[in-house]
Amino acid sequence: MTTPNAVTGYIEKISGPLVIAGGMAGACMFDVVKVGSSGLVGEIIELRGDKASVQVYEETSGLAPNEPVVSTGEPLSVELAPGLIEEFFDGIQRPLESIEQKAESPYILRGISVPAVSRAHKWNFEPCAEVGDEVGPGDIIGSVKETVLVDHRIMVPHKVSGKIKEIKSGEFTVEETVAVVEDAKGEEHELKLLQRWPVRTPRPVVKRLPPEVPLTTGQRVVDTFFPIARGGTACVPGPFGSGKTVIQHQLAKWADAEIVVYIGCGERGNEMTDVLLEFPELEDPRSGQPLMKRTLLIANTSNMPVAAREASVYTGITIAEYFRDMGYSVALMADSTSRWAEALREMSGRLEEMPGEEGYPAYLGTRLASFYERAGRAICFGRDGREGAVSVIGAVSPPGGDLSEPVTQNTLRVTKVFWGLDAQLAYQRHFPAINWLNSYSLYAQKLGEYWDGFYDGEWSVFRTDAMSLLEDEDKLKEIVRLVGVDALSKEERMVLETAKSIREDFLHQNSFHEIDTYASMDKQFKMLRNILTFHDLGMQALTRGATLRSVIDLPIRDDIARMRYVEEQDLVKLDELEDKIKAVLGKLLAMGGEHDEVA
Repeated sequence: MTTPNAVTGYIEKISGPLVIAGGMAGACMFDVVKVGSSGLVGEIIELRGDKASVQVYEETSGLAPNEPVVSTGEPLSVELAPGLIEEFFDGIQRPLESIEQKAESPYILRGISVPAVSRAHKWNFEPCAEVGDEVGPGDIIGSVKETVLVDHRIMVPHKVSGKIKEIKSGEFTVEETVAVVEDAKGEEHELKLLQRWPVRTPRPVVKRLPPEVPLTTGQRVVDTFFPIARGGTACVPGPFGSGKTVIQHQLAKWADAEIVVYIGCGERGNEMTDVLLEFPELEDPRSGQPLMKRTLLIANTSNMPVAAREASVYTGITIAEYFRDMGYSVALMADSTSRWAEALREMSGRLEEMPGEEGYPAYLGTRLASFYERAGRAICFGRDGREGAVSVIGAVSPPGGDLSEPVTQNTLRVTKVFWGLDAQLAYQRHFPAINWLNSYSLYAQKLGEYWDGFYDGEWSVFRTDAMSLLEDEDKLKEIVRLVGVDALSKEERMVLETAKSIREDFLHQNSFHEIDTYASMDKQFKMLRNILTFHDLGMQALTRGATLRSVIDLPIRDDIARMRYVEEQDLVKLDELEDKIKAVLGKLLAMGGEHDEVA
């Protein structure tokens, strides 16, 4: 569909996904164009005189010079309406299942055009506003029950305000008018279930809020040691096989978010196939419904046209902002931004731009920042002052696990959480393979204050003590490697034992075990408290003359190792274990030395 501003030119040059078009005077940057007689979808990314450089989001083989290039006069936009949840889209929001049905083929045919949301499906619209109500941008006028888990709230579009002249209830397609708003000038605006929004333009909010509320994930190494705030940003870099995708699956399943947007950007086809097959089978742990009832997937595999990767992250973040504006907490997983950066590098090379480090364009850091900075927690437009959030977790796949490469370094400059995956830990079957010595969270102090309010100020103390023990262990291991364990005092060997317990009994978490896959904040707190209580009392016993063997051979250590398998409804057992630890070690302290009969 073209507009009065449409411009028609012709193909001058074809270089892979880049097409140079002549006769494009009057076209604008980032206009969507139809390229060639097949009408391939493209976007203008450079203008020089009457020549436009177009990145084409479809395979360009078969195109020839002098074929037409027609500008639509509109920027690349997404369709925002009921029907997004449970859908599989490609990088430019084409529904893959609908394309397969229309093409009668498992392959995407070039030039095929299918609307992002169904034009035939009727949705039951229930208004919550009445005739005569004054409304403005972001005000909710009604809702559609999109899935059993998601109420799709229909909002007044931006730049529309006035008095409701007409509003209906019943079943409507996304293009039918459900309300009419008359503005102060007497002009009438028809409101539909469908809105469009340019993907490169962030959706505005009334006020940005500080990242003071945690986004709990049920993963102990994340929530306790390297937490992320609601509306925060996190980076998960790691080499091949270190578990990036498994971590993102866990976060999608367990994160305290109401909507999940998963972007498979340039990943291998078989990996995305696993995601597409696995996600519909996953059960939402909070409701018992399929996880897909609050999830949408954007799949842009490595064998799809490279230019569409560049658009996929903007498509995903725009949809996430739309649900944020409804008042939802949204978790967006981008896997992986390295493939997205490779698409930028390829297009930059074809444009003959001056390359930056390792051939990436000089504006790589700016583009990454413009993506991650669209995350956040905010007060959204609307009279009810509702709060919404978009939390962005981006996986990075550095070649050879080299964290000094440009994509990782530029990502670390703009994200506040770094979960550094370690191939060595993965080879040791320690999952999640997040290296506790390299990782960090800039939200840790603020969120520590938040949890201190729930746990009488002990949360931050326990976290700091546990981190100190892990750091001490790393230093002591160097000594052990040089001169052997016999060179250590019994107190230092106790530190090694406790650090091992933190690693194996707390940080290690089995994502495939029905109980261990998730740990509430209460469970995490009590588990860590028991480990540190044993350590503190054990150290006191050692200073009073007890032998190391008499402390570390206590049978109660087996109970500590089994804490992870305590079910959430039985957390009182962890309180009882703490009392038992105090009793057993108190008995050892009272004896003032070694005693093998303590139980």
